[in-house]
Amino acid sequence: MNVAVVLYTSDLRLHDHPPMRAALSSCDEVVPLFVRERTAPPVSFTAPNRLAFLADCLADLDSALRDRGGRLVVRSGDTVAEVCALVRECDADEVHTAAGVSGYARAREERLRAALEAEGRRLYVHDTVVTAVAPGAVLPAGSDHFAVFTPYLHRWADLPLRSATTAPRSVRVPDRVGSEPLPARAAVAGVSPGLARGGEREARRLLAGWLRSGITRYEEAHDDLAGDATSRLSPHLHFGTLSPVEAVHRSRAAGGPGAAAFVRQLCWRDFHHQVLAARPAAATVDYRDRQDRWRTGTAAEEETEAWKDGLTGYPVVDAAMRQLRHEGWMHNRGRLLAASFLTKTLYVDWRTGARHFMDLLVDGDLANNQLNWQWVAGTGTDTRPNRVLNPVRQGLKYDPDGAYVHRWVPELAGLPAPRVHEPWRLPAAERARYDYPEPVIGLSDGLDRFRRGRGTG
Repeated sequence: MNVAVVLYTSDLRLHDHPPMRAALSSCDEVVPLFVRERTAPPVSFTAPNRLAFLADCLADLDSALRDRGGRLVVRSGDTVAEVCALVRECDADEVHTAAGVSGYARAREERLRAALEAEGRRLYVHDTVVTAVAPGAVLPAGSDHFAVFTPYLHRWADLPLRSATTAPRSVRVPDRVGSEPLPARAAVAGVSPGLARGGEREARRLLAGWLRSGITRYEEAHDDLAGDATSRLSPHLHFGTLSPVEAVHRSRAAGGPGAAAFVRQLCWRDFHHQVLAARPAAATVDYRDRQDRWRTGTAAEEETEAWKDGLTGYPVVDAAMRQLRHEGWMHNRGRLLAASFLTKTLYVDWRTGARHFMDLLVDGDLANNQLNWQWVAGTGTDTRPNRVLNPVRQGLKYDPDGAYVHRWVPELAGLPAPRVHEPWRLPAAERARYDYPEPVIGLSDGLDRFRRGRGTG
């Protein structure tokens, strides 16, 4: 019997999975493989929250495969070495995998292709598994990627998507192939107490509920911090337990302004992936250098620690940072506010914030995290690089009743809106009743600091 290996990376599902579909169509037996890389970069699945979520995903994938007569094979080590060892072990003719966009993923693909071809075997890399539209599928004249979102959106929206496919009915795995035990969520230390569950079944349950009762309100409610009117699907898109192609198709079928707004966010995800695919260095280097003189030293470090701990004295920023620590996830509006405060008010290098987010975010995706941080810092694709989000105004606008602050900053729970967004304005005697810090910096001082550092004022 001829055998194929399906190498899973960030695509931990059976529904709408082109590598599995192609392997099953060409071979009698398939080995679904996941390699736990010992030398993986720190932005992969190695943070505690992502390791715990990964354990859920692998357990769910294994269960779904067993329902179809198969099983998941897990190995540890260098991916190229482990795949090559496995293809020899089961005498596989071909390997199928999803295309990556990072420099690390692409280099791994090339190493794997060369190693397999040296042994007379073939590697098939499939697009539109991790993204709805492949990086490079739409290009502006004279460039290898779009640097501005709106023109990309127009071209992306006009491009026909491939059809989404169902999960296979059966997967036959060679008996002779052994596997390591699946990782266990309970064995991971340092996990956020409110971390969500992972796995394809959970992803499909969330998507069904979102399409049934959430998406219609998305356009008008997605920035409501307390309302939490977002899909919560970002971890599942990052781990690939949900197909972005299927998500776009089903959202468009739902119709309405909310669905259109949600599809626009899915397009933003593809936009950042195509930027990183064309400019891999943007993971750590300014996409557009603004000659920033980022602050360093003891004061900057102390302010950064206050930001990480949710103790800046700005309630909506602190609420967002505490939600991140508790859930391993943060509301998108909160991410924008927290990132703007660090980079534009404290004037600390965006890479410091991006690293902290990657330490905690369950949906910590290299393209989206790094490029969103650059967008806010003004070193990325934002056409208004000097915009500053005022946390007081943002709190009043997106948390007008103070419910988000009350939830995550309980020491201010007794302080009603709108005063809860400016507790430093309370009379001294009333202020003393709340165990909450004074602002680490005045907003006007922060703005002056940013303008001087960037040379715009």
